[in-house]
Amino acid sequence: MTKLPKTLRIGIRLLVGFVVIFLVYIVITLVHGTLNDYQPEAIIPLEATQEAEIQTIEDSLVSFVTWNVGYGGLGAESDFFYDSGSLHSGSKNVITPKPQVEKNVKGATDFASHTKSDFFLFQEVDVNSRRSYRINQFDGFRASLPEYAAFFAQNYKVSRVPIPVLEPWNVIGEINSGLATFSRFQPTESTRYQLPGEYDWPTRIFQLDRCASVHRFNTAWGKELVVVNVHNSAYDAGGGLKKQQMAWLKAFFQKEYDAGKYVIVGGDWNQCPPNFPFDQFMPGKGQGYTQINIKPDFLPADWQWIYDPRVPTNRKVADPYVKNETFVTLIDFFLVSPNVQVKKIKGLNQDFQYSDHQPVYIEAELLK
Repeated sequence: MTKLPKTLRIGIRLLVGFVVIFLVYIVITLVHGTLNDYQPEAIIPLEATQEAEIQTIEDSLVSFVTWNVGYGGLGAESDFFYDSGSLHSGSKNVITPKPQVEKNVKGATDFASHTKSDFFLFQEVDVNSRRSYRINQFDGFRASLPEYAAFFAQNYKVSRVPIPVLEPWNVIGEINSGLATFSRFQPTESTRYQLPGEYDWPTRIFQLDRCASVHRFNTAWGKELVVVNVHNSAYDAGGGLKKQQMAWLKAFFQKEYDAGKYVIVGGDWNQCPPNFPFDQFMPGKGQGYTQINIKPDFLPADWQWIYDPRVPTNRKVADPYVKNETFVTLIDFFLVSPNVQVKKIKGLNQDFQYSDHQPVYIEAELLK
């Protein structure tokens, strides 16, 4: 039997050694992730970390903003490797440079302090994450909105997100993030509801635990307003997770309305409104992207999906944003019950300067 050359034998041993070390790393990562998997209760009462002085809604006209702030890491200059795969980063960002994150966070908090709205519904707000340099963005919003009741509903808590998989030295790392809700009125009750549906193991231990942040408010004329902040699943091939989440939300919304409540829902639905073409802003130029729609019969016809068809709310992040070249669509909007009449809707075009999403503003009348 021919003996292999010494250099080849050494090379094989080194390769085997690297493979063994990598497999041990994978096993340790999976065991650590499984043992530390965040598994929130189905229903969690939320405590106000800041309170509003106004206890009751006196005026039937109320205003809302919804905005996914992209954890401060996805401004116009940013790209993100995960849109191209999870194994390696290539030339893409895993973590956005700190000066850009600080610029994005400041832009978001300045927006809050300079925008007149009764309610702010924010998604992807980091409080202690490696990807955003441990900046507590929730505290930043609280400082910008000192007279608002403030609530945080955690939906992403992972001690170490191990992607890109082939770059253990360059992973996303620890994430603590969630939904932040601010209101000029003090709610009578605020609750985090866990949404159904999860990825298969082991993906689920490193993914978000999607939830709805629900807040109840008294009105001067006796009817209760229910405000819901939502963020449905992304990277959901076939929409299976969103289907489970939407079924739960439908039952919840209908139950509240049937009980005589006003229901206003805002957030990042990660799907387009009913019958809205996903490539509305770039017809026939989907660039390989697609987006499912909420079914037209999801709720009775007298419920209203509220969005501004003139302004995109989401851009894809495979590359930095280039106007009229980067693919954009609309997945952030509101849903209101039949006893609510929307008076104004406006997508706030920022050219995606601070996030891969853009804010949406509405004024709505609570019909007496």
